[in-house]
Amino acid sequence: MYIEPPWTSTGNRSLHAPPRNVRFFIPIWLLALTGAAHASAADTAAHARHFPLWVVAPFLGILISIAVFPLINARWWEHNYGKVSVFWLSTTFVIMLLARPAGVPFADLFGGPIFHTYEEYVSFIILLGSLFVITGGIVIRGSLSGRPVTNLAILGIGTVLASFIGTTGAAMLLIRPLIKSIRWRQRQRHIVIFFIFLVCNIGGSLTPIGDPPLFIGFLRGVPFEWTFALMQAWALTSGLLLAVFYLLDRHLMQKETGVPPDMEQKGIRIEGLVNIALLAGVVGSVLFSGLVKMGEIHLGLGALEIQNVVRDAVMLALAGASLALTPRVLRAENNFNYAPIIEVALLFVGIFTTMIPALMVLNARGAELGIDSASKFFWATGILSSFLDNTPTYMSFLETACGMLGMTVTQLLQSPQGTLFLKAISVGAVFMGANTYIGNGPNFMVKAIAEQEQIRMPSFFGYMAWSVSILIPVFILVDVVFFL
Repeated sequence: MYIEPPWTSTGNRSLHAPPRNVRFFIPIWLLALTGAAHASAADTAAHARHFPLWVVAPFLGILISIAVFPLINARWWEHNYGKVSVFWLSTTFVIMLLARPAGVPFADLFGGPIFHTYEEYVSFIILLGSLFVITGGIVIRGSLSGRPVTNLAILGIGTVLASFIGTTGAAMLLIRPLIKSIRWRQRQRHIVIFFIFLVCNIGGSLTPIGDPPLFIGFLRGVPFEWTFALMQAWALTSGLLLAVFYLLDRHLMQKETGVPPDMEQKGIRIEGLVNIALLAGVVGSVLFSGLVKMGEIHLGLGALEIQNVVRDAVMLALAGASLALTPRVLRAENNFNYAPIIEVALLFVGIFTTMIPALMVLNARGAELGIDSASKFFWATGILSSFLDNTPTYMSFLETACGMLGMTVTQLLQSPQGTLFLKAISVGAVFMGANTYIGNGPNFMVKAIAEQEQIRMPSFFGYMAWSVSILIPVFILVDVVFFL
């Protein structure tokens, strides 16, 4: 059960006032902006190649904490997850100090990875937070019955929308009306789980806007329209999952004893329309940052690309405009508060930090994994994307494929084998983010929102039981059809 922290109570705090907890991130951002020049990528990789395997211990620790502590004592976890995240974050810095070769300055070895990790983290939270705030001002009213056909339609629409407004945008837009429509039902969790599978992950595979790995690929030279080459894998996977969902939901519907609401209102009515324009502004700002180059701001440990700073500033401004322009009654109708985004922000700062040494080892030793076929690229990228950030995992295996074939990204796309490798890497990174709650940012956001609305979501391992039993057989079929 979701236990609302006291600072998020709408009775105690203004809906328009951001939580004080955001001050927690200021020292982290300042840390990322200060320090000496870091070593070259080649020097960093050379040192990381010799890191002991125990450098991944903090990452395993935070994963185990997220999986186990809520099962042992859910109430304690709800009030202490931030402290646990900070503990593993701090432990990571100790581990990096211990793993540092003698005579190599800490900032030279780890400064660059730390800088880029926190730069990515801040942008990640700004994107997630702005979409959370903006969609929190959109109210969809009408005849949403919560019946299998209605639920299937919402999931289908979300699966398509995810490629054009991003998985996060589609998830934040549709999760609240979906939850409202199924509030009367006793069996709800399977609907949210399939929503995570489809809308938060698999749906975002058709354009670079859909999911961050594909956007990074676009920035590295993959043509914008190339991702439509993933259409067949998208259609097969989405079609199978939607069919399984409908059959399961129809079966469980027959066991419902709840009384569906009277559908007095006909049709669908959307309120808070100004937020639709603001949502489009967020999508536009993301596209802008990929298409326009404005130079760099050079800082101690790295450089910030100006267009990315502009993008983040625009998204913050759009979120502020949403808070100012949306009537408070609409947010109240959505039960809007900051608890879900705070939970995601606090947990993911720990996850991002603990991933630093793990990703350094992966980047340095990825070529040693013996991956030499599209099928192996699909599974290796997918499995690691289930637990690590799928964007650097995608980039690591893209570089591995380029190095193996001795090609640039552009040349890779001119080779049948290279194109197949890139398809496997792309599908693995996007699709298998659905395997765990932490595989993609929207997964945890949707879980947090659902729990806030009193939907009893499965534990970390409970969710994986669903994904292993439903997704893995589908992914095996995808592998057989497209990559073997």
